[in-house]
Amino acid sequence: MTEWIALLRGVNVGGTTVRSAELRETFAGLGFSGVRTVLASGNVAFESDRTDAAALKRDIERALADRFGYEAWIVLLTRERLGAIVGAFPFDASDASRQPYVVFASEASVVDDLMAAAGEPDPHADPLERGDGVVYWHPLVGTSVDTAFAKVLARPVFKPTTTNRNLRTLEKLLG
Repeated sequence: MTEWIALLRGVNVGGTTVRSAELRETFAGLGFSGVRTVLASGNVAFESDRTDAAALKRDIERALADRFGYEAWIVLLTRERLGAIVGAFPFDASDASRQPYVVFASEASVVDDLMAAAGEPDPHADPLERGDGVVYWHPLVGTSVDTAFAKVLARPVFKPTTTNRNLRTLEKLLG
């Protein structure tokens, strides 16, 4: 059995409501075991004997679209891969004055585009570092919608192809 993590994009914001109990039911209905959700922001850990990530992702997105009536898009990672991403966080995650974020993208070229659009960010206001298929971001608490990089993330071109999570949420998914 492979342990998987699904990160749903755009749920419980902007009118798309996905309740955790219904989300667990949907994943269990696909034949997955050990299904658990973390917080109400579309985070699901589960196990499956399926190993084809692309097919698994398509099936989950289709099931979510059918059940909840929205154009579903997810990031699908193995637990091992998510652990490596979390373990590589390059900033001081214990700094209470900052928010430790990981930005996931639909594909590597989107990460390239994000980094190019960010240009030379202010290292104090917008610490950024490219990771393996992700962008690590460590803004000051209370500024995650105001910084230059926050404005890049909010651009219409990036909204449908990225999702971000607080490092603490990812650690709970792994826990």
